[in-house]
Order: sequence, then C-alpha cells, then structure tokens
Amino acid sequence: MVKRLLTYLAVASATLLHCHGVDTRILHPDISTLQVHRAGSPLEDAVITLSGGNDQGVVIEWDERASDTRHMRYNLTHCNVNWEPSSLIDSDIVDGFNEWQVTDYAFSRGTSVQYIHYRITLPGEEMKFKTSGNYIVTVWDEDDPDTPLLRARIMVTEQSVGVNGSVSTVTDVDYNDSHQQLSLDINTERTEVSDLLGDFTVNVTQNNRRDNVVTLTRPSSLRGRHLVYEHIPSLIFDGGNEYRRFEAISTQFPGIHIAHNEWLAPYYRTHVETDQPRAGQPYNYDQTAHGRYLVREYNSTESDIEADYVVATLTLQSPPLEGMDLYLEGDITGRRLDDSSLMDYNPETGCYEKNLLLKQGAYNYQYLARPSGTDGAGLTAPIEGNHHNTVNEYTVTVYQRRPGERADRLVGYYTISL
Repeated sequence: MVKRLLTYLAVASATLLHCHGVDTRILHPDISTLQVHRAGSPLEDAVITLSGGNDQGVVIEWDERASDTRHMRYNLTHCNVNWEPSSLIDSDIVDGFNEWQVTDYAFSRGTSVQYIHYRITLPGEEMKFKTSGNYIVTVWDEDDPDTPLLRARIMVTEQSVGVNGSVSTVTDVDYNDSHQQLSLDINTERTEVSDLLGDFTVNVTQNNRRDNVVTLTRPSSLRGRHLVYEHIPSLIFDGGNEYRRFEAISTQFPGIHIAHNEWLAPYYRTHVETDQPRAGQPYNYDQTAHGRYLVREYNSTESDIEADYVVATLTLQSPPLEGMDLYLEGDITGRRLDDSSLMDYNPETGCYEKNLLLKQGAYNYQYLARPSGTDGAGLTAPIEGNHHNTVNEYTVTVYQRRPGERADRLVGYYTISL
C-alpha cells in the first residue's frame, strides 16, 4: 500500500482541458440573451444543493425575437465531470417526468425590437433532482424535437466535502509579479470513500472561463482524510487584469464607457468607447462581475421585458497581432473562443472591431489572444497584461465516483477570491 501511495503521489497529475463537452449555447438565430443563474441572484452561478434547504433554485431565461409564442419543451441530461453525458437514465436523476413544457413567458413592452421572454425555474413541483452532478437543460420546439433551440449548464451539489483554499501571489514561477497560485485542501471526512486517490476529480476555473479549465486527478499529498493540492504547475494562473465594462442602459444618453447612441433602422446603435491595450500599463483596481452581465434599462422596473435590443460596436485600437487571433471573452459572447467572439481587424481604422446584438444592460468583457489555428487557452498578456494583484474569482468543483458507480457526483462547490 505504501509503495502504491508513493507511486501515485510521484505522478500526481493535473491536465488542462478545454471543456469539449456540452456547453451553454444558443442554437437558433432568433434567440438571444441566454442567462443561467441562481434564482433571485442574476450574478451568481446556477448551482443548487441537492438537499434543498434555503436554496431558491436556478433560473434559465432567454428571449426570442418574434411576435408570437413558440411551444417549447425541455428535459435534463446528467453529465460527468467533463460535461459529456453520463450513463444514468431518467429515473436515476429526477423524481417525476423528465420532460416538461415551457409555460413561463411574457411579451416585451415599449421596445423597438419585439421579443418574448421565456423562463424555466428548477427544481419545480413537477421535476425534482435525485442525483448530484452536472446537468444540461435542453430546450426544443414541440414540432421539431430533434433540433435543440438552446442548451444550458446547471450544477447540483451535495456539499459533502469541505474545501479550504488560498490564492497566493508568491508563486513557483515569480514573486508578486504576473501570476497567482492556488493551494487546496479537500476534507473528505463527511463522505464515504473507497479510494482516496482514485475516487475524486477536481475542476478549477478562473472567472468562469471555459478555455483554461484545470482538471486535477490526483492530489500532491494526503493528510489523513484530506486531499492536498500544493505546488502543482497547472494551478499557477496568469494574473490577467480586471475585466473591462460598459453600461448600455439607455438609448437616449450614453452610459459608462459609451461614446454615443444613434438610430439606424431597424436598431439603435450603441458605440462603445474605443479601447486601448493595457499590457505594460500600471494596474488599476476596478470592482467588476468577473465577466458576467446584468440586463438593465435605466428607467424600468421590469428590464426583462422592457429593455431594448441594440447593436453594440466594440473597438480596440492596436496594431495587428501577428500570428494571433483576438477574441472578446465574457458572458457577452458565451465564454467561447470561436467565430462568434473573434474580433475582425480593420486596417483602415487600425482597430479590431466587433458588432454584437445585445440586450440593454451592464457588461463585463476582456480581450484574449490565441495563436491562429490553435484551440488552447486564450492569453491575457498581449492586450490586457498580467498583474499579480488582479481580483480573480476561482471556482473549485469536486467530483466523486466510487467503484461500481455509473456517473460522477458533484460533492463540493466553492469559490475562492484573491
């Protein structure tokens, strides 16, 4: 046993995955503003506790730019740690039927763009969770069940393990310079364990980014029933910079970081002030939502149905990055580094440019560069710069699968900030 333990610890593994599993995604051109969050807390992640308690559930809401309602239905798919569907069947995961109609909707009011706002709240009287883990909610049209309209990630946690973690700017690669390093201690004393070294998998994300998720399959050491993750190279993150932000909350006057608005039928146009690279510049603290956004119309008490849609133009003045692609990252683009978030370079203006159809609100975003033709993690260094004192949010999710179990259970969810 001692020899086996030393062998495991000597090859303590941590791999960088790019979340190729099912992701939160809009799959129809007329659907916009897909939001997935805790009920009553639009800036909190869509995570609930299996035992219930004071949880209010999670909300999935979206708009369809249309004049008449669509008859939609939805169901749940249980996924493993990598967000690939598990082998569990409906009776394993929900108490009740695993298919229901979307019945909560409202028509927009006083907007230039007509839309219908839809909402799903889980769990409900008709559908309760029986198993923890990752879940995908799939929504489709009743008349075309084989063509999904959207998918959304949510998580159900048991909170049966404890996580103590710290973020240090004194790292194994530099000292108060451009990186941050995590150390984790996971207490498994409250859960049944078959193999301390084999039962658990840990995911770590920085600011909910999908491009640089770290998956840990072995601890660096054990202390009794505690799994310890220390001095692991993949837990060293670029410090990055505070997210940029703008507020497009009115079509009549410019909000924060908005240059001007104008009407160009059929949309209002919102021109965000031209951004400048921040690499090499001193660090400036700014309180942000770590890449999230909040729907808001300044003169409304029901922004979900009274906020308008605008075409927002974002520009970054910069020489072209040779051999690199530049992406707009944040919930504003669904956290994906693909064609939907790729910035176009305009040699006539000397700017990277992007036009997005957005619902009025307050948005966070940043610019990530990546070598052309690759699918690895985006880099903050070329445009945003890296600072050790950036306030980053790290989310730690702990999964367990004991021998004989057919899926990964989510046994812990915690957030750590610098």
